[in-house]
Amino acid sequence: MAHVWTIGNRTIKLDIMKTKRIMLAIVTVLFTTGLTNAQDKGSMPNLAINSPNYKTAIGIRGGETSGLTVKQFVRSDKAIEGIIGFWHRGLSGTILFEKYAPAFNVSGLNWYYGAGGHVAFETGGSATYYRNDRHNHYRDGSIGLGVDGLVGMEYKIPSTPLALSLDVKPYVEVVTKGSTWFSLDPGLGIKVVF
Repeated sequence: MAHVWTIGNRTIKLDIMKTKRIMLAIVTVLFTTGLTNAQDKGSMPNLAINSPNYKTAIGIRGGETSGLTVKQFVRSDKAIEGIIGFWHRGLSGTILFEKYAPAFNVSGLNWYYGAGGHVAFETGGSATYYRNDRHNHYRDGSIGLGVDGLVGMEYKIPSTPLALSLDVKPYVEVVTKGSTWFSLDPGLGIKVVF
């Protein structure tokens, strides 16, 4: 399904199904590259089973921004996380820059906070949302641009390659057809770490 937006004198055409396939292909290539690099070194990837530390995580986040998430640590206490979100008749992409700190002297338990931004595309029809007695109308063909904050806690489960996270990702979004949104966007995530 193709969708066309006009912003000022620019026209943007987006094929949502093609975009979803491209994003899935990118994630598959990234994951396969990680496996291939590990096998080239003569071992399977280190799935961080017995370590609270890891470099990369791939998983899902459930919340208002729900979808596929990929996190890469760039330093021992800093990471970049991307979320490809899918919602009713829409698609979003979020990039977050995160800082980590140990929590409560528990191995594998970390606080994290950060900030970033997102872009969201509405793909068809009109959707009316009621949130806290506030009426918002996200019209057909809208594009939303937003600024995101982030605060949460993550626990790398001992003896498994899994990490669980609970966070709040408040955001403000301006929609091209005139609406402004605000949400706390709490979320729960589960990731495979390596």
